[in-house]
Amino acid sequence: MIELDLQIASDAGNLPTEEQFRAWCAIALRQRSADSELTIRLVDEAEGRELNHTWRQKDYATNVLSFPADVPDEFLDIPLLGDLVICAPVVEREAAEQGKSPEAHWAHLVIHGCLHLLGYDHIEDEEAEEMEALERELLAELGHPDPYADEDEPTHNTEGS
Repeated sequence: MIELDLQIASDAGNLPTEEQFRAWCAIALRQRSADSELTIRLVDEAEGRELNHTWRQKDYATNVLSFPADVPDEFLDIPLLGDLVICAPVVEREAAEQGKSPEAHWAHLVIHGCLHLLGYDHIEDEEAEEMEALERELLAELGHPDPYADEDEPTHNTEGS
């Protein structure tokens, strides 16, 4: 079971529904047999920029930031995966700039962030290829196109994480 704490701290319109967020998390986390608890916080650019600056030393708002929980089981016996912070205006702007439907881009970023919470990464090329292949597969199951189709080579296009 997935326990989702959805926090809306953004004035952006046309946000996905809680049911959509739950569905995207469920498909991304289905390989995990244990229950999962996570928070998704939707923010505007000011908060997104502040968090990206604080945690990644980047002075701009990025699309998604992932904060995996790193608490040993002996200290906290709950299935806490961590937090995702998604900057709604950045997601909407990127979708328009990249010619993607907002729903497809939101789904991609939620799946991307959830995979980070599971330990996937894209720093090394081999890791990036594995993570991107899984993202493509999961998005295809949802009926969304390949988010990396317009790129010349397989490198991730999400700046945060």
